[in-house]
Amino acid sequence: MVSKGRMVARVAAVVAASIVTVAVSAAQAEEWRGWNIHDPDYPVSAGMEAFGDKVRAATGGEIDPKTFHNAVLGSQPDAIEQVRVGAIDFAVFNMGPLGQVVPAASVVSLPFIFKGMDHMHRVMDGPIGEEIGAHLAEKGLQPLAWYDSGARSFYNTAKPIASPDDVKGMKIRVMNNDLFVKMIEAMGGNATPMAFSEVYQSLKTGVIDGAENNWPSYESTNHYEVAGYYSTSEHLIIPECLCVNKKTWDSLSADTQAAVKQAARESADLQREAWAKRAEQSREQVLKAGVKFNEITDKSAFQNAMASVYETFLTDHPDLRPLVEKIKATD
Repeated sequence: MVSKGRMVARVAAVVAASIVTVAVSAAQAEEWRGWNIHDPDYPVSAGMEAFGDKVRAATGGEIDPKTFHNAVLGSQPDAIEQVRVGAIDFAVFNMGPLGQVVPAASVVSLPFIFKGMDHMHRVMDGPIGEEIGAHLAEKGLQPLAWYDSGARSFYNTAKPIASPDDVKGMKIRVMNNDLFVKMIEAMGGNATPMAFSEVYQSLKTGVIDGAENNWPSYESTNHYEVAGYYSTSEHLIIPECLCVNKKTWDSLSADTQAAVKQAARESADLQREAWAKRAEQSREQVLKAGVKFNEITDKSAFQNAMASVYETFLTDHPDLRPLVEKIKATD
């Protein structure tokens, strides 16, 4: 028969062991901070929240990703550097600005490089996506999955755009990438790199005449209120990268890496579905608001105007020519 004193001691030991176990589990829980430029209702935001939920579930709470929306952790160029050095753990970045850091990322930003959204998915989800991802990893950004950011088209304050000649002389905001500057210049326009947050006021005051973006961005930022002409050139179909800091990634076990990557890919499936729905909703909303919309069915004039953009890019980066050819050859 166990004495009362021994029983109390055993209970105390069990309680102490439980406390130690909880303390160890808490110590093992690692919070990942995530950067996101969009508001919490945006499809990218929904994807990132899903990623966090799935990673927590897959790792038993050992990794706890938390996304900070609305660029509260800094501008996109700053956030790219912060993820590279590990000050931020993960983020979703448009591949356009990443081209300033990783030239291979600019390949998917070449105008009309993709035949459509489905073509982009096939390219990025296959060996070509892995090849581009390897270039990003060399610069401290480990890709986990590819998100959608739709097809980018022109919008402006003055007139419908039906041909490259209509862009001539217009001041068009572009993302911070030399490739986009050259794209506008090839049509005779004046490219104006500018932070996304400054576009509304710049359109309103006439600092710029127009910009280019997808339906959800055009709608959610209220740019349609001050730039009432939208022309579907669909000149850019640029994927976005769900990236994690490379050192953080390398510190994970192979099993944990597999679980995190699976969570990322599942979140990408959800994001793409949400994106397609949001794009249609945004389109309907701005058209009801009175936006003057024209669809450019024959894009050949725009595509022909991009010959100099491709020539300059491949002259500057001859090593990337095979990658461009592989994308073009993908059905």
